[in-house]
Amino acid sequence: MSLLNYAVHVTPSIPVQITDRPPRLSQRMWSPTSSTLVYGDEDAVLVDPLMTVAQAERLCDWVARAGKRLTHVYVTHGHGDHWFGLATVLARFPDAQAVATAGVVEHARSQAAPDFLASFWQARFPGEIPSKLTIPGILEGDTIELEGEQLVVVELGHTDTDGTTALHVPSVGLVIAGDAVYNNVHLYLAETPPPLRQSWLDALELIESLDARTAVAGHKDPHRSDSPVAIAETRRYIEDFTSLEGRTTTNSELYDEMMALYGGRVNNGALWGSARAAKG
Repeated sequence: MSLLNYAVHVTPSIPVQITDRPPRLSQRMWSPTSSTLVYGDEDAVLVDPLMTVAQAERLCDWVARAGKRLTHVYVTHGHGDHWFGLATVLARFPDAQAVATAGVVEHARSQAAPDFLASFWQARFPGEIPSKLTIPGILEGDTIELEGEQLVVVELGHTDTDGTTALHVPSVGLVIAGDAVYNNVHLYLAETPPPLRQSWLDALELIESLDARTAVAGHKDPHRSDSPVAIAETRRYIEDFTSLEGRTTTNSELYDEMMALYGGRVNNGALWGSARAAKG
């Protein structure tokens, strides 16, 4: 039984082809997104294989430099920016098994449906999304074994979308939280109106109960460490957004009030999208 370790690859923000943007912002961007490699002496598991062809190819180079045999690729949730790169990764590492929970697989299929793929993802990233998308298989059970240690799937329910999960590595005090946790990046709340926010807060409480020393956020500022303090910061952001949503009238008001509190976070375009969803 070997001692596991982990490394995090963060792909930078990239431009989004969308004209809806707040004042003083000339270009909407996509948030920086993380992919995590959990590894032992010889083998490794990759979590969330990113989105565009270019991102996935750089990720493959990064994984190859680790010099490990990739046994599994795990997908935390169904949003395409966390798994569209899977076909590229599997072409480079064909012996790896791609897995996710049944709920994540169901959501992934809806993201890959031709109409939605064209109207949402390809419209925002023309020519960048892989032409072939590979849906992960359904994981049997709730664990992945890596060199004698267990990587445990934690069902979180609705966070920034439906059916999300985290991956817990108890032996090293690590939780890979997917999009349940954002680390100094504005949250995507467009799919989480007030009735669903308690589910996200409950998910954060569940993650905290794991008492992990390290928490990798699905979207993170590459200059920040993977401290579990990001869990509490995510909770406070949701609570502040909810409070201000009830005290403001327009999307611009809500955006400006949140920027006054969280202007130092990465990608204020994501905040604008959340405010637009909240206020119309």
